[in-house]
Amino acid sequence: MSTTKLTINKNGSIKIDGDFEITDANGNVYNLQGRKALGLCRCGLSANKPFCDGSHRNGFEHDAVAFELPPLKTK
Repeated sequence: MSTTKLTINKNGSIKIDGDFEITDANGNVYNLQGRKALGLCRCGLSANKPFCDGSHRNGFEHDAVAFELPPLKTK
């Protein structure tokens, strides 16, 4: 089984590593040209959304620290 890892970078992008595909809301697949790692924008400033282009520098702050989500609700 392949593994995909997402890393929430401090004051920056979401780095995705591994075996993955990215689709738009209509199910169309982005042609990633064989990339196995890239950054996804989370600041909203990129001119290349959904991909990071570094526009967040000096304009986006979020100290990404892992925490535990509440338990899943069961019916």
